[in-house]
Amino acid sequence: MRASSALSKFVRGFGLAAAMAAAVMPGTSHAADFPSKPIKIVVPYAPGGAVDIVTRLVAQKMGETLKQSIIIDNRPGGATNIGMDIVARAPADGYTLLTASNSLASNAALFSNLNFDPAKDLIPVGAIGYAPLVVVVPASSQFKTLQDMIAYGKANPDKLTYATAGNGSSGHLASELLKDEGKFNALHVPYKGGAPAITDMLGGRIDFMAINPVEAIPHIKAGKMTTLAVLDSKPSALLPGVPTISALGLPNAAAAVWWGLCAPKGTPADVVATLNDALQKALADSAVQARLSELGAVTTPGSAADFGKFVQEETVKWARVIKAGNIKAD
Repeated sequence: MRASSALSKFVRGFGLAAAMAAAVMPGTSHAADFPSKPIKIVVPYAPGGAVDIVTRLVAQKMGETLKQSIIIDNRPGGATNIGMDIVARAPADGYTLLTASNSLASNAALFSNLNFDPAKDLIPVGAIGYAPLVVVVPASSQFKTLQDMIAYGKANPDKLTYATAGNGSSGHLASELLKDEGKFNALHVPYKGGAPAITDMLGGRIDFMAINPVEAIPHIKAGKMTTLAVLDSKPSALLPGVPTISALGLPNAAAAVWWGLCAPKGTPADVVATLNDALQKALADSAVQARLSELGAVTTPGSAADFGKFVQEETVKWARVIKAGNIKAD
């Protein structure tokens, strides 16, 4: 199947799945005794990272509402395809969920052959939140503003460089979007993870990065890194005084890391509704909100259909960027 065909099916299928999840068939009820045993949430990343931390925060409060234990199952690897495949093949009973992130909206365009079909095999439960990425440079950089950097990229198309945690990562796609919207050029230098990329940038071997603000703040406080822009329309509470990308005249260059919960397709609509209700209560908890705020995250409560619509929009947006940049992950 061609990537463009798979992408089209994903957009249509995930939207249909969201609509189905929002509708409870009359005369049927699966949620009366749900949950009657522990629930497992598959996190397709290693323990200790942002996605893992966010999931554990939300899962604890959801478990209190559902009066059941929620087990976190970390399954990193394969650009999150391993974890997504596990959930896609799990029984559709609400006891196996996925913490989905940006890759849910981009992997259909990045990978020509997947072992599962996102359009058919996963449905939305609800969004959790997002954290806008930030554009950073080493403190010793010649660039003091984003405009300085863009002007240099236009005048020196083969000299400006940016680092990422790898091909198809959120930082890679965000940087390509920024290039596209800012009409400048920069050479992509992929690394095997964010830590070595940051190390080389701080050492002056790379010009800039688009990263999660939590990754940047320790280096900013240490005087080793400068933030040029927040890739959002709203200012960051963690980085007061840093201009937003909208204020800099490039509102379409907004980019963030985001998270939500999904279930295998076929999960009963009333079970999805029960899970979504527990998620909304977790997101409304003041302690959860405070901790997410510390991570630079903004909560996005809403229905399963709301999350499904958001993923559709993200899929279309990043497919355009991936096609324009001829980005491949496999």
